[in-house]
Amino acid sequence: MPWLTRITSKRELMIILLSYTPMYPTHKDFWFLPLGGCGEIGMNLNLYAHAGSWLMVDCGVTFEKTTNNSATGNRIEMADPRFIVNRAESLVGLIATHAHEDHIGAIAHLWDQLRCPIYTTEFTRNVLLRKFSEKRVEAPIITVSEGQELELAPFRVHWLPITHSTPETNALLISTKVGSAFHTADWKLDSAPIVGDAIQPTQFQALADHGIDAMICDSTNATKNGRSWSESELFENLLRIVQQSPGRVVVSCFASNIARMQTLGNVAQVAGRYLGLLGRSMHNMVDCARAAGYLTENFNVVNIDDFGYLPPQEMLVIATGSQGEETAALSQLASDTHPKINLSAGDSVVFSAMAIPGNEQKVDGLIRSFEARNIKVTHADESPVPLHASGHPCAEELADLYSWVQPRLSIPVHGEDRHMQTNAAIARDCGVPHQLVGKNGDLFDLLQIRRRADAAVTGRLWLDEEDNTLRPC
Repeated sequence: MPWLTRITSKRELMIILLSYTPMYPTHKDFWFLPLGGCGEIGMNLNLYAHAGSWLMVDCGVTFEKTTNNSATGNRIEMADPRFIVNRAESLVGLIATHAHEDHIGAIAHLWDQLRCPIYTTEFTRNVLLRKFSEKRVEAPIITVSEGQELELAPFRVHWLPITHSTPETNALLISTKVGSAFHTADWKLDSAPIVGDAIQPTQFQALADHGIDAMICDSTNATKNGRSWSESELFENLLRIVQQSPGRVVVSCFASNIARMQTLGNVAQVAGRYLGLLGRSMHNMVDCARAAGYLTENFNVVNIDDFGYLPPQEMLVIATGSQGEETAALSQLASDTHPKINLSAGDSVVFSAMAIPGNEQKVDGLIRSFEARNIKVTHADESPVPLHASGHPCAEELADLYSWVQPRLSIPVHGEDRHMQTNAAIARDCGVPHQLVGKNGDLFDLLQIRRRADAAVTGRLWLDEEDNTLRPC
């Protein structure tokens, strides 16, 4: 038992013994068990069980603020996988629904313990391969096409393309001989997503005819009324800012938001500006996207070494660091320490991303640094017009999807308790007969419609980047 070396107390011993407690799903059972991402936003790790086998959906990280002596920073944390590691011989596969860090960021760190095949689409596979290469890990990654069905006995999985803020996001129809579950992953209803196909209501309405026992659903924006903005609605507003700026314009967004980068490429083309990229993760994501067939038009990037020679009024730069990350390109620009480009009075900085709760202080610090140098700052959170489109559904979108799918049971995930309770209320108002709200470690019986609290061990590991070691939180 490899975990015995980590025992530090009687409580730890009890937790470890519990993780070895037999929990065998029979051919009559169909279970859902979240180890991460239920009762919190991020760090998703989901398990489905049937007929002696387990299927994992996503395996992500979160970034937690820590203080070490006088230094404050963010460390990488992920769900403790010991429950499924101790049942790894029954794990038939790991499905990555899309390329966001809170869904795939832990795979390269944990795969040596899981040793199972990974299934995902081409873009996400490209991102994972880079992560594996950095860690010198070799793992079998099977490329799946959107819309494909695959037999991962005793499960049958149908990939259903759904719109989100990164390419090739897929919901999953997971079927067994005794029941079926619709796992939404992250999603929104976007009829004009810029990258990828528009949402297709008919494919989700068809699920009602199939008969869905349970819908496991994203809750992130459940407390927000109305609908999320479409990605296509941002172009005119971003173009106006760029055209009205007398100097350089730097736009910061999430590197994985390929649709936003395409929108900015279109803006640069219409505004007659050179397009530049700042940040390693930005360059990596662009390479992954191009290898999968994206960013092929209106996305001609100039070499970073040419930045200093181009007229300021002819430059549009996309930079990492919208959350105030200390080592990101935007922080270097704010402190005037970037080796390739310097901003000055008359230039503009646009935050085309919301500030994630907990990051507000760092973002405010960046804004003050820019404004002190007479650099104009526009933040999406404060803008009267949309400069960012969330990748998650608001209340009306949730109501639409529940009405289309008509599941027997709703299980809200990917949210804090208030988000999940609101999601459950929306499902009830849409006529869904049953709702179960729980937390990580709870076992949801999808057929008997009941929840067994604290059925599995949960916890967190953090990555000690000095020696690349995982340690318990």
